[in-house]
Amino acid sequence: ALTVTFLGIPQGLAYALIADLPPIVGLYAATLPATVGSLFRSSRHVISGPTNALSLLVGGVVGTLAATHGASPTEVAVALAFAVGIFQLAAGTLKLGSIVDYISLPVVLGYITGAGVLIGVGQLGNLTRTAAERGHILHRLGTWGAGLGEVHGPTLWTGLASLAVVLAARKIDRRLPGALLAIVVTTLASFFLDLSGLGVPIVADLSVVKAALPPLTIPDLSLLPALLPVAGAATGLSLVESTAVARAIAGSTGDRLDSSREFTGQGLANLSAAFVGGYPVSGSLSRSSLNWKAGAQTRWAGAFSGALVLLLLLVAGPAVNLVPLAGLAGLLFVVAWDLVDLPRIQATLAGSRGDATAFLVTLIGTWSLSLDKAIYLGVAVSIVVFLRRVRLLTVRELVVGSDGKLQEFDLDSAANRCPTVRIMHLEGSLFFGAAGELMNALDEATTDRAIRVLIVRAKRTQGMDITTASVIAQVASRLRDEGRTLLVVGLRADSMALLVRSGLIDELGADNVYPTRTVWFAAMNAALTRASELVDGHRDHAPCPLRDAQVRPKL
Repeated sequence: ALTVTFLGIPQGLAYALIADLPPIVGLYAATLPATVGSLFRSSRHVISGPTNALSLLVGGVVGTLAATHGASPTEVAVALAFAVGIFQLAAGTLKLGSIVDYISLPVVLGYITGAGVLIGVGQLGNLTRTAAERGHILHRLGTWGAGLGEVHGPTLWTGLASLAVVLAARKIDRRLPGALLAIVVTTLASFFLDLSGLGVPIVADLSVVKAALPPLTIPDLSLLPALLPVAGAATGLSLVESTAVARAIAGSTGDRLDSSREFTGQGLANLSAAFVGGYPVSGSLSRSSLNWKAGAQTRWAGAFSGALVLLLLLVAGPAVNLVPLAGLAGLLFVVAWDLVDLPRIQATLAGSRGDATAFLVTLIGTWSLSLDKAIYLGVAVSIVVFLRRVRLLTVRELVVGSDGKLQEFDLDSAANRCPTVRIMHLEGSLFFGAAGELMNALDEATTDRAIRVLIVRAKRTQGMDITTASVIAQVASRLRDEGRTLLVVGLRADSMALLVRSGLIDELGADNVYPTRTVWFAAMNAALTRASELVDGHRDHAPCPLRDAQVRPKL
């Protein structure tokens, strides 16, 4: 718990700066929420509290909403934490734990990468004590660059010293609390060198911290309607972060997780943040990993870490006033660099086109849109890619070779092709999105009027719904009117049940449907026998190699 606290203090101060809130609010969010989250979630290692990506989302909206509704940024942040807590608690109560699986990794990676760059750009002004106006990333860089002639030397050197301490600690031993050391060194410099007197901004310039427990705050419910879109995005991001952290650690510890309970615990953590002057919290990857690696065995380690931050506020709260903002900026540059995971980005871009598109669209969205809209944009891209993938229906023509094995039709197997019978093999999901593709494939397979029987093999399909079942029934009805026959082979039990419940089994004809059987190719061989009988019964039938054919497994 002490180890986590040593990391949580500088992170709480720095992340509140990202969120455009007084630094003390970041410490408030690391107190009771850490304790409550640890006690009520299923993971025994995840630490709830301020995180970089979520802080950036909060920082993108609190100022604007505060100005619009006549409230302070802290009041907006408190109300936002309350709304996020309610959403997450509802998701946990309704057992919606699997919902995070529909937000793809490329979307999260795109958001976090964009957030890393924005965090770094957002701290340039604090590093040089020059103007850096708000807006999209190019505007920020432009306004900051225009003021470089007025860089404040003591502020710049303070920030660089903080950055150097963190990097040196990593170089010596990554187990050293580099972030805490950087804050201690720059705070001591602030005290002994009177950096504030030299013009270096400190925490006290934003808000004075007193030796006291966090205040009891009551969320302003009148702000909730305006906060709903942002709260939805923050809820999703918080749950994805928390679940990803919990799964990563559980993969090494062997712990079993309950996603819905994770939602409930995270929701209670956010509700507690709303009543102690905090802002929306999530599961912290760095503090949770440190908690596990430091030897935590039970959830009480995380609970005690929140209590220790409370103790710090009582004993040494005013010391926070001397922390230079440039020192926090130096620390945040390291945080920003860590968020840009180049190997994972390269792997994503080298993967499928859909993954690369989702990553790039979300990344560009973080730089050009408000961050809540960027998240929704990324999720929308994920859904489109998902629907595009699941609607892919593979349709191939098969023939029965001379050796009795099913094989794909090509020039080499043309001699085995029956001119009056076609065998179409389907693979994929037979949901409504594939209905048009299925109709086109079946229509094309029956354009040759010489074909008397169409066999549709559905052994490797899943998810048949009423739309695709109706398409098959429509084709069967049309072929029947033309004196031809459609046979369906290999239907699973759920698909058969759908046909029976909907009454479509009557349009297909019960004799023309062959459910999957326990014996290999039993259903296909029965359909081939039936096809031979139908062809033989037609006076104009052509010689067909299927006569007396029996398919056997490929062993």
